[in-house]
Amino acid sequence: MFLPNKIFFTKGVGNHRAELHSFELALRDAGIEKCNLVQVSSIMPPGCRIISRAEGLRLLKPGSITYCVMSRCASNEPRRLLAASVGCAIPADKTTYGYISEHHAFGQTEKQAGEYAEDLAAAMLASTLGIDFNIEESWDEKKEIFKISGKIVGTRNVTQSSIVKSTDYTTVLAAAVFVFS
Repeated sequence: MFLPNKIFFTKGVGNHRAELHSFELALRDAGIEKCNLVQVSSIMPPGCRIISRAEGLRLLKPGSITYCVMSRCASNEPRRLLAASVGCAIPADKTTYGYISEHHAFGQTEKQAGEYAEDLAAAMLASTLGIDFNIEESWDEKKEIFKISGKIVGTRNVTQSSIVKSTDYTTVLAAAVFVFS
């Protein structure tokens, strides 16, 4: 079985006249440019331990095949607000899997995009746990549902936003990076 046992969250932003190079610079800012990234879908493995970005980056080897859930957004339209976010919802039962969501948007602040990504992950986890979860309710109402259910221990997000400052490309990205060790 090929199952990661650690995960860390990172984010970055890059600016360059070429879109691909701005993406490379965002990867570099996030510290994951040295890896061959493979994007995967939204499951956080049971028992997967969240580690710090610094610890996670130390465990990566240049050229390694590295699995991640990544969100990215790019534009060269001056004054355009960009956001990329990855949200995570963790079940209270450590033998159960959690959810990771990716969200990118134009015109959303870092806070708005981050909360939305968390809500997406929580809604997906809630549906698998049989919790009635309305993504349109206020955050305080949802937190009460989490507490009452006792099935979701927490949510989190990592989000990068930026405003395009020139006609060069700006790329923002956020990622949940899986580690096997």
